[in-house]
Amino acid sequence: MVNVSKTYFEVLNWASSFLEKKNEEVYVAEYLLLERKKWTKTELLLNFKKVMPIEEIISYKNDINQIIKHVPVQYLIGSCEFYGRRFKVSEDTLIPRPETEELVEMICQENEDSSKLVVDIGTGTGIIGISLKLEKPSWEVVALDISKGALNVAEENAALLDASINFVESDVLSHFKHNSSIDILVSNPPYISYDEWEVMDQSVREFEPKTALFAENNGLAIYQKIAVEAKEHLAENGKIYLEIGYLQGKQVADIFQEQFPQKKVEIIQDMNRQDRMIKVI
Repeated sequence: MVNVSKTYFEVLNWASSFLEKKNEEVYVAEYLLLERKKWTKTELLLNFKKVMPIEEIISYKNDINQIIKHVPVQYLIGSCEFYGRRFKVSEDTLIPRPETEELVEMICQENEDSSKLVVDIGTGTGIIGISLKLEKPSWEVVALDISKGALNVAEENAALLDASINFVESDVLSHFKHNSSIDILVSNPPYISYDEWEVMDQSVREFEPKTALFAENNGLAIYQKIAVEAKEHLAENGKIYLEIGYLQGKQVADIFQEQFPQKKVEIIQDMNRQDRMIKVI
């Protein structure tokens, strides 16, 4: 594409065609333009016939070239939407997935607003802990992560969204200290087996943080650690909510049923009818 006078429509049309030829998702072309311009789709339509400034064309073209190198669009933009809010993301954190919104929704619906101690293990960008705090202001939320880089991003998100949360650098619950027992423990931990490396999407393999994706013992190691350590900290009537890989339902359920024989362990499916969450109540 030559850097000459082009309308927004012409540039978008070029980008869409270019991505299609490269077997990339075509919708990214419009999404990226809307994000860079901070436009709605209506504003884009109103500006379709206007000439796009040359410097914008050059910048947009550079973005598109990054996309075909499999750089996730969220990392290019530096943020993404989750549960109706904007969160900063970086290569120190996973990109939030829509399925995790279902986890947050379930926790909010099933638990009253009264004061509770909530612990988010492996907080990453902070999306779960921050969303819960903002939806349930009376809850005390402690967010843990083993990655300093991830905690820095999470703390920035909490500050930007005015969410009062305690952040602790911790491998699962190893450095968690509190006078109260945990009422709700939630985690979307690393759960991918190293054997699945080759079948992972290239953008995930090359850019998303490996420590937030992969776990030993066929992806079950962190669940085993959470189950053992949670016994010491969970309140008698405490609940555990977990996101899982869609093939791990029975295995993860068995891990928690063994450690909490007195509790009911349920496998919950997501909107696509795949096993996606575990609930221990």
